[in-house]
Amino acid sequence: MAEFDLSKMPYSLEAEQSVLGSILIDPECLNEVAILLEPADFYVSQNVAIYSTMLSMFSSGESIDVVTLLDRMKAEGEFDEAQTKSYIVEMAEFVPTTANVKKYADIVKEKSLLRSMINVSREISDACFEEAGAASDILDMAEQKVYDIAHGRSRQGFTPVIEAVTNAYDRLSAMASGDKEKYAGIPTHFVDLDRRLGGLSKSDLILIAARPGMGKTAFALNIAENVAILERKKVAIFSLEMSKEQLVMRILSSQSRVDSRRLLAGEVQDSEWPRIAEAAGVISGCPIKIDDTSGVKISDMKAKLRRERDVDLVIIDYLQLMESGGRFDSRVNEVSQITRGLKIMARELDIPVICLSQLSRGPEQRTDHRPMLADLRESGSIEQDADIVLFLYRPGYYDEAAEEGNQSEVIIAKNRHGPTGSIEVLWMGEYTKFMNLEQNR
Repeated sequence: MAEFDLSKMPYSLEAEQSVLGSILIDPECLNEVAILLEPADFYVSQNVAIYSTMLSMFSSGESIDVVTLLDRMKAEGEFDEAQTKSYIVEMAEFVPTTANVKKYADIVKEKSLLRSMINVSREISDACFEEAGAASDILDMAEQKVYDIAHGRSRQGFTPVIEAVTNAYDRLSAMASGDKEKYAGIPTHFVDLDRRLGGLSKSDLILIAARPGMGKTAFALNIAENVAILERKKVAIFSLEMSKEQLVMRILSSQSRVDSRRLLAGEVQDSEWPRIAEAAGVISGCPIKIDDTSGVKISDMKAKLRRERDVDLVIIDYLQLMESGGRFDSRVNEVSQITRGLKIMARELDIPVICLSQLSRGPEQRTDHRPMLADLRESGSIEQDADIVLFLYRPGYYDEAAEEGNQSEVIIAKNRHGPTGSIEVLWMGEYTKFMNLEQNR
């Protein structure tokens, strides 16, 4: 087991006392300090107790000075007659000037980050010495812990509206001057869908939901193909149901226009081999990566995506097969936790995340079979967390004699950025491919 000299942990007693003393002299300092520091950022246990009490008083609107602080600490059982009173009085007298309170707080935060890294290093080292799991699992754990420290090191405050307006104006100017691609969403190349959504925007969680057999995996793979092949964007696919070989066979069928069932059965005609070879060459050169680990958790995904770097789009197939890694009293609460985690992941990595989801049997129980938001299985917060919810609906699935034939709908049930409604696409089932209607004309 790794040994660390905990007596040499980095901290600055002077900085901690100066922060607390500044608040005692001028309680308004807490407005600035509270954004930067949490109680755990202090190292000396007495300072942790004092700052926690100050935050509690601040939250309840109580005035803070030496007398009120001592009284509150007595009430909370944090008071030591022999030490606390003299310590707090001396601390208020110790402060050189309250004008430098942010600098004092920055020093406290810096030391706290160093201690966090030491503690994480110890956990990682212990896990390695104890061989507590596979090396790859320990590596994922290490990456997650270090990332959590980095992500939590700053607590952003308000942004002046003039700054936000300036940024928005600069963005509009850049888009108008021909730099639109840098800011616009990633095109799916389903033309009508892109008009409604403006492409796939960074940090968005996009849910594609349908009943089994409607083609949600095919639709997601078609988007992946378009994004990777036509836009040369890097796509990461997490497949929890199908193997990577099965997914590739679907993509190969879609690209070559060779019947997927005959591909799987190995019944390829001589005339089709050139198309297959050409499609294989195109697919091999496109930036798609597939992970078919079953039961993958969000923490695993984030670790893998951070290692991969520069991923432009993430696709997850599918939600109901994901695990949270925690204990919940119901599957609804667990799925809610997963969707919140997916939205947070999309924001942290600043990329669009497409997640597929099954629907309940609700559509089968209605005469028109059209899906609606209430049909989301184990819905919980799915609708709330998703920025965009798309449903797939094929009338021909329920009625082979339907006049629409292969015509299908992508129903935009929720769109945080614009209009809802539906668009028409063409379903080519033999090739597991959705197409724009005009592509078949």
